[in-house]
Amino acid sequence: MQQVAIAGPSALRATPCIKPSTPRRFRLVVRAAKEKQEVVTGVTFKPFEEVAPVLASTAGMPSGGSQASFARSKTFQPKAEAAINEQINIEYNISYVYHSMSCYFDRDTVSLPGFAEYFRRSSLEEREHAQKLIDLQNTRGGRVKLNAIVMPETEFDHPEKGDLWNARELGSTWEKSTFDKLLHCGEAVDQSGDPQLTQYIEDMLQDQVEDIKKAADYVSQLRRVGTGHGVWAFDHELYENEVRARAT
Repeated sequence: MQQVAIAGPSALRATPCIKPSTPRRFRLVVRAAKEKQEVVTGVTFKPFEEVAPVLASTAGMPSGGSQASFARSKTFQPKAEAAINEQINIEYNISYVYHSMSCYFDRDTVSLPGFAEYFRRSSLEEREHAQKLIDLQNTRGGRVKLNAIVMPETEFDHPEKGDLWNARELGSTWEKSTFDKLLHCGEAVDQSGDPQLTQYIEDMLQDQVEDIKKAADYVSQLRRVGTGHGVWAFDHELYENEVRARAT
């Protein structure tokens, strides 16, 4: 009777594992792809190498307000940052002037509630413009620096034009002045070559153009009604419009 040898555990462990073979052509393609990585768009991205200088510049920096901003990009230039801070101050100054006008027309000796409400809303709009620029500054990693606000005039009566016509002409002139200042800010921002900053200022310029047109319309209408009873009728209609606008 023929004896059959049975392999033990040690023999089984010594048996080599048979792996499925990979086609030679596929191996050559993979090797070629690793050796030659073609850049189609011309843009390469090496994340660890590119952030190394940034991390090195912020190493050991204290926490809090003195810490370098991680949100700030190299296109956000100091000149643009300074121009935005200047525009914030301009918006606050115009807001302060409009607030003073609102207080004037709310006096019992003047009593034009329509324009008191109109200039109050105009003051809030200018403050909103300032807040938008503050948000932009903080979003882009800048530092907001609030400057002093000039004390506004408190009397707006004029011997020939009256108070309302005079105030509305002043307001129209300030709107155009704000537009010019915003243009200057846009020029400083545009030199940075940052499309996001440029678009942001351009949107504000569009809003300012609309405000200028509205202010100019009021000046023309007030010139027609003069300084008599037409002023009361004009103010009464404006008050109703302002109340409806506030309700919506």
